[in-house]
Amino acid sequence: MQPLLILQLLALLAAANGTPVIAKDILGDRFAIRIDGGAKFIDGRPALGSSKTVRGIFLSILVTSALGPVVGLNWKIGMLVAIVAMAGDLFSSFLKRRINLPAGGKATGLDQVPESLFPLLACRSTLKLTALDIVAGVAIFFVGELLLSRLLHHFGLRDRPY
Repeated sequence: MQPLLILQLLALLAAANGTPVIAKDILGDRFAIRIDGGAKFIDGRPALGSSKTVRGIFLSILVTSALGPVVGLNWKIGMLVAIVAMAGDLFSSFLKRRINLPAGGKATGLDQVPESLFPLLACRSTLKLTALDIVAGVAIFFVGELLLSRLLHHFGLRDRPY
């Protein structure tokens, strides 16, 4: 297992997934263009929902790419982590809309696993991650995200405590 590499990747995952939330708190609705443009899927529900914005994805990629070298990894790794984390987040949002959960609705596991597992799998060969590294990274991200969410809610930085 590679503990330092896992910590570096966890920092990038936190940045990739946290940046859109922080951007929303700072910018409100400014520059918040919905990814799905308000389109409905064939089931009549929103394709992704109002909380998935171009601004969030753009800033996630920008911030996480810049953070890569700060944590000792290449900016390209930061960019890869952000792009794939956002793809995982969009995937989980799409699935949540299909099971009729509203934007921002809680789905433990579905909210954490794709946005951590997908990027770790994408970095697997480049960073020589083992299966144990990936499992550990996803597990730590899962628990950390649940705990951090409660803390951010306590300080009024998050709408819901999950």
